[in-house]
Amino acid sequence: MKVYGITTCGSVKKATNFFKAKGLAYDFIDLKKETVSEEKLSSWLLKQPMNVLFNTKGTKFKTLGLDKTMSDEAKKEWLHKEQLLYKRPIIECDDGTLLVGFDEVAYTKIF
Repeated sequence: MKVYGITTCGSVKKATNFFKAKGLAYDFIDLKKETVSEEKLSSWLLKQPMNVLFNTKGTKFKTLGLDKTMSDEAKKEWLHKEQLLYKRPIIECDDGTLLVGFDEVAYTKIF
């Protein structure tokens, strides 16, 4: 399993602590250091809609002064420019499932 996020994000910390407590192995991909490719984003969008992947509630969205009504294409362009606009964590499960955000109830059912 791969966990995409940033080390300072509270939701990412909750997810990684959950996985550690359950003894689940994962690879961590730091969105501040590694760029999500266009191909990767396209594959994610086949599994989750843009409104799930694009974080309109985070600090980065607010500091950039972006508009919540922008098109999915505009959001995609912004995700390529600014990785901190991804909702975190993004979990790529070994079975191909893609989870976005921390949800302890859902995690407990899945893991």
